Amino acid sequence: IRDVGKAMGLSVDTVTRLSGSIWEFTDEWFDDKRLSDQSLNPGDKHLRKVLELTKEFMGFPRQLGQHTGGFVITRSKLSDLVPVMNARMQARTCIEWNKDDIDALGFMKIDVLALGMLTCIRKAFDLAKMHYGLDLTLANIPQDDPKVYEMICHADTIGVFQIESRAQQSMLPRLKPKCFYDLVIEVAIVRPGPIQGDMVHPYLRRRNGEEVVEYPSKELKEILKRTLGVPLFQEQAMKIAIVAAGFTATEADELRRSMATFKAKGLVSQFQGKLINGMMKNGYKSDYAERVFKQLEGFGSYGFPESHAASFALLVYVSSWIKCYYPGVFACALLNSFPMGFYQPAQIIIDARKHGVKVIPVDINHSFWDNTLEESGSANEREVLLRLGFRQVKGLRRDDMDLLINERKKMYNTINDLRDSAIPEAALEKLADADAFRSIGLDRRQALWEVSAKDRSYAMFEGQPPADAKEENVTLPLMTESEHVVHDYAATSLSLKAHPVSFVREKLSLLHIVSTSQLSSLKDGAAVKVAGLVLVRQRPGTAGGICFMTIEDETGFANMVIFESLFEKYRKEILHSKLIMVEGKVQIEGEVIHVIAKRCYDLSKLLRHLTTSGIEDPKVLTLARPDEPDGFRVHPATVKHSAKDNAEKIFPGARNFR
Repeated sequence: IRDVGKAMGLSVDTVTRLSGSIWEFTDEWFDDKRLSDQSLNPGDKHLRKVLELTKEFMGFPRQLGQHTGGFVITRSKLSDLVPVMNARMQARTCIEWNKDDIDALGFMKIDVLALGMLTCIRKAFDLAKMHYGLDLTLANIPQDDPKVYEMICHADTIGVFQIESRAQQSMLPRLKPKCFYDLVIEVAIVRPGPIQGDMVHPYLRRRNGEEVVEYPSKELKEILKRTLGVPLFQEQAMKIAIVAAGFTATEADELRRSMATFKAKGLVSQFQGKLINGMMKNGYKSDYAERVFKQLEGFGSYGFPESHAASFALLVYVSSWIKCYYPGVFACALLNSFPMGFYQPAQIIIDARKHGVKVIPVDINHSFWDNTLEESGSANEREVLLRLGFRQVKGLRRDDMDLLINERKKMYNTINDLRDSAIPEAALEKLADADAFRSIGLDRRQALWEVSAKDRSYAMFEGQPPADAKEENVTLPLMTESEHVVHDYAATSLSLKAHPVSFVREKLSLLHIVSTSQLSSLKDGAAVKVAGLVLVRQRPGTAGGICFMTIEDETGFANMVIFESLFEKYRKEILHSKLIMVEGKVQIEGEVIHVIAKRCYDLSKLLRHLTTSGIEDPKVLTLARPDEPDGFRVHPATVKHSAKDNAEKIFPGARNFR
């Protein structure tokens, strides 16, 4: 929609409205009502043509995808056989053939799985060695630590590899992993294959002693005993086909390939007759054979090999161990490895602070490009703090910040010191937006004022004081905490000062809206209203149209379940709200809590008042200084460079100035 809309000359606002009102990666499309809901005219011929052209593109490849770390081996030059093109990244190339075509032709294709978590773990090991003297590797992390598994069982896994998603966090308190192989199963079981094959609930019932574990034959017991009689892995499917249905090794490998073919649905079905007839011929009942095939058919969407799950489980355990014992190291490494995972930096930092990590803000005199750990206190009471890096500030160029760091031989004392180091004005403004001048005694508003003023003498006047030296005594209105928080989120997508929802809690309480932390104290089935910032919206293909949404307030997170009919009714609120209120009933199963939605309301307008709360009359703003209480004169040089041109940014909400 974005590509065609831009090519057809639609405004950015219109393109954003269109793309934001439809769910990604589904077959749903626009009707007249949906267009009207976005304040667009369904009868507009230009708009109709845009949608018509967009629909023609659906199903075609949108861009070339490169398998990071994948490569092809040939006897002679690869370029003699396949067209080769340069990728965007330096020293990377792509071949212009589909991976399935390469497979069909019998080329040797090797995929090396490149994972962001491997980068994160490496950076965590480096930090642990630097600040704690630990020489950690994937092999020497202490195994089977009960404290780590206890943390996992409570779903305290934000940022942890693989088990941080909403679905995984709901499964962890039910599965209660106690050993490494439990993690292998945890990784494999929350997948579309096992879910569609109806393997999840039978396994959980058998694990919890609610269902008898039985095996139809001694041969199958050897194959399925580790997974309590439920086939969860591709290797088990192959062994069942050979042992129970008389498949040859070649036929079993073809079955495995059909299960591993993403998006090519229906390939497993061609083995249905042979598998069921073969099992019945070997003495298995028809209903059991049908059930086994149904489970294997589920793998056609996505099934896991056991070896793959075991490799992932190792990274699950290692990342969990680091988070459990060194949460500051883990959070720092995670932030320096972004983008990755389900959660944004704000949630990673909130979680780190809950685990006792002290986080300190970006600062021109102390920060580096990456987030870093700083040590404070005496040797006996040493404290390790997480210092935010310049990478967290939106729009900053690394080259500019490298220059700032290299020129920082001693503390910067003024903004002009930074100008002397040739730091661009655009970078100074971004730093002021991020409130990074606190170490030189300037808060965000003062820094923005000084950066905008450019009250510095140049050329033959260099070293001369401004004509109106009294202007240094200008007293700017103090920003309220809520204003700072809004600007923090705008500049860095997070705030260390407060959570936005905390400022509207009083109004939410008047509407009888509970905080997310109060949900655990309610009874199962109780009616409830809860509100928060929307973090994640998920609508898996295996969920029958159900939308899962995670919201956050100042006390924690909560998971919403929105059924398909309700999703269509409240589509606009669900897709466009920043602050949403959900009314429904709470569903509690042990430590797993969901809110089943009945109504949704967009409360985003409550957040709009956070930036004007410090100005009594937002239409008129008078700046004062002690000797001229009615206002002040601005030096002509300052007006020329126009601090007042940036006044809307420095004083949001105020439009006319005296």
